Amino acid sequence: MSQILKNKVLDDFILWNNLKNGNEKSFSLLFEKYYRDLISYGNSLCSYTEKVQDCIQDVFADIWLYRDSLQDNVIVKAYLLSSVRKRIARLHERDHVFRKTTTTDVLEFLFDFSIENNLVEDEVTAERVLLLNKLLNDLPGRQKEALYLRYHQGLSVDQIADLLDVNYQSASNLLHRGLLTLRKEWKSSIPLLVLISSGVF
Repeated sequence: MSQILKNKVLDDFILWNNLKNGNEKSFSLLFEKYYRDLISYGNSLCSYTEKVQDCIQDVFADIWLYRDSLQDNVIVKAYLLSSVRKRIARLHERDHVFRKTTTTDVLEFLFDFSIENNLVEDEVTAERVLLLNKLLNDLPGRQKEALYLRYHQGLSVDQIADLLDVNYQSASNLLHRGLLTLRKEWKSSIPLLVLISSGVF
């Protein structure tokens, strides 16, 4: 783990435990820190932005209300993403969009990958980037979501497995199959993972 990542985890750990002890400032800082990520992920699962915002507000309201019972050792970002996913799944269930279910498998991943062409200068590679966007967006939903969580949100395979409610091997397989599909079609001097990990899609 890099020092920057260690510091980020440490900062989250401090803020989380301060929140548990009733520190409103730490609560606000965590909300501000992760709100954009949660909106981005929520919008990938639900096309109604206002409902996504409501779900995020509800997640944080519950965190504050039940802060005394929160676990100590939590990877905050993974916890928040998972909580928003579950909240949106319950929203779908409540609105009868889907049949009653106890899992989040019913959620369709709606995110559109869009790697920027301005990252590359030559026309041939720019065309390949357009193809990569299409390949990413044509992947099965679960593979696409796993890649998004790994390379856009920076989650570990363990965290992805927990969030998607699958075992480690299944999460690893989703990532492997997605990357394998992309690599079959990717022929460029720019490494595939450099583009996927660039954070611009």
